[in-house]
Amino acid sequence: MFELNRKNLVKEMKKNSLLIMFAGDAPYRSADQKYKFTPNRNFYYLTGIDDTKVILTILKTEDEVIETIYVQREDELMAKWIGRAISKSEAKEASKVESIKYLDEFESTISAYIDRRGINKVYFDLERQSIDIASTKAQDMANVMRVKYPYIKIKNIYPEIVKLRMVKCDNEINTIKTAIDITKEGIVSMAKNIKPGMKEYEVEAHFDFEIKRLGASAHAFTTICAAGKNATVLHYEDNNQEAKDGDLILFDLGAEYNYYCADISRTIPINGKFTERQKQIYNIVLATMKEVEKEARPGITLKDLNDVAKKTLAKGCLEIGLIEKEEEIGKYYFHSIGHPLGLDTHDVWINNSKLEKGVVITNEPGLYIEEEGIGIRLEDDLLITESGCENLSKHIPVEIEDIENLMK
Repeated sequence: MFELNRKNLVKEMKKNSLLIMFAGDAPYRSADQKYKFTPNRNFYYLTGIDDTKVILTILKTEDEVIETIYVQREDELMAKWIGRAISKSEAKEASKVESIKYLDEFESTISAYIDRRGINKVYFDLERQSIDIASTKAQDMANVMRVKYPYIKIKNIYPEIVKLRMVKCDNEINTIKTAIDITKEGIVSMAKNIKPGMKEYEVEAHFDFEIKRLGASAHAFTTICAAGKNATVLHYEDNNQEAKDGDLILFDLGAEYNYYCADISRTIPINGKFTERQKQIYNIVLATMKEVEKEARPGITLKDLNDVAKKTLAKGCLEIGLIEKEEEIGKYYFHSIGHPLGLDTHDVWINNSKLEKGVVITNEPGLYIEEEGIGIRLEDDLLITESGCENLSKHIPVEIEDIENLMK
């Protein structure tokens, strides 16, 4: 898979160019303690390597393509303290790149490429979410090369990688399915063990234990476990309040497996039984999720699906008298219907792109009624198929009867 990803990307590179990609390094958390390392997802997409400081280069000339990976040289002392870095043979096996060198050979190799190979373009992954984010290794090196080699064009490869990552291959889809399966077991454990009076973090702990037991590499994102009125805050993450008898609790969570993410939301009654009012609101959200799933297919956009969601939610809210005009739905539903899913929970995407076969998206309608302390969000993960979509999370209980039976 990684070899094919590189071949597809090389097609988008100009001749007499060089691509440089960095795995990255874990930033310091405090004093001498670092955060847990996680690889740059675009680097991982091209190599399958998840070790720190590793570099990939791809040289494309008039008549050849040379791929090289650079790894840390063996250090026996560091191996005793933090473990061994990836070896040359392990890097070769993971990536299927034949040429493996050490990091201390990187700069001289790059200089030789530029001086002797007629390179006139260098590609970096220059993605930046906002201006106030710290510069990456790629951005720093791009700035250095602009000064030292002013005759070379610096190009951003990020848009080309985005195009490739948007559509998932079978291997990626199967990995996402595994992440969803693990997530399901975590949700079931939460539903079976919750009791009125527990703290939100106690409920969350059942999810954490189950997904780790089943081999999840990490959480796909910070878990939302929001009881009562906390569920009306879209990204509530404190998870430290009491789950009270008679309230609902909203879970928005996902396991990560081999760096691919699940993203599922369910809302359940803390005491195991929905009230009539809770059922009324819940069924509007559930009907909306089903309507969006029915409409999801190639050729339409996420905005189109969001319009379906808003219309269906508004219809239900009008019928129960929660709103008086369709446009008032924005008071109780104020996010979009979903987002792409893959190596990132909010996966890469080109705005206004049409859905196509192989794209994976979330389907997450919700209603947030602060004055009643009711927040309900339901979320499934959909694979766009040739003529519609496949619900990858349909085996996770969502019908009221199924949830109440599960919690008995």
